[in-house]
Amino acid sequence: MTDPFGRAIRDHHRGERAEPLIDRDGDETREHTIEEFYFGDHRPDEWFEPRIDGPLLDMGAGAGRDALYFQERVETVAIDPSEHLVETMRDRGVEAARVGVMFALREQFGRDRFDAALSIGSQLQLAPSQHALRAFLADLAHVTTTDATAMLDGYKPEFAVEVDLFAVRDDPEPGLAHRVFHSEYEGDVGETLVFRLFSIERLRDATVGTPWDVVDTADGHPASDEESVMWRALLEKPQ
Repeated sequence: MTDPFGRAIRDHHRGERAEPLIDRDGDETREHTIEEFYFGDHRPDEWFEPRIDGPLLDMGAGAGRDALYFQERVETVAIDPSEHLVETMRDRGVEAARVGVMFALREQFGRDRFDAALSIGSQLQLAPSQHALRAFLADLAHVTTTDATAMLDGYKPEFAVEVDLFAVRDDPEPGLAHRVFHSEYEGDVGETLVFRLFSIERLRDATVGTPWDVVDTADGHPASDEESVMWRALLEKPQ
């Protein structure tokens, strides 16, 4: 399967990109802002970073922005399903970058492997159902220690619809929306991505039956003066 998204970011890093990375939803398109989203400076989250004192798992690590920052402090393993992005991370100096899928953690790592986990970029909302989200949280609990911390993010469904976020679709059920698009680059067409945008409340519901509690939340871009269309959530395992 082609990977126009990962290849465009790799080419951008190498100074070889001559065409834009386009996201498409039917006749609607947008040009993906690669430099800003994948190569900007990491901005520490004051309520997550102080809790990290052991091995960290960076899920859907992209071009390695966060992994590069955290590996200066702790062992950091960065996974992404794109071979092109893993190659980019290694080129940039990420020490432990590997091809991996965040929705199959038990198949990739042993029990208690990490003390903390991170997923920034709304990949979590690729979970197709509430059951799949709960299964992910259970698997994440399996590969992290009993006192682990996790930071996850996603889009606010109602606000995404209100601001007419690219490729968003409303859902009559409260706390839900959807987002559907694919990427195109130099004639290659990627697979269609179907995001299930769910609220913080639905994330809390999904933790039921898992070791996790949502202990804090914030806007997805805390440095901005405007309300963000994204949320961030801090999860811990109560002792």
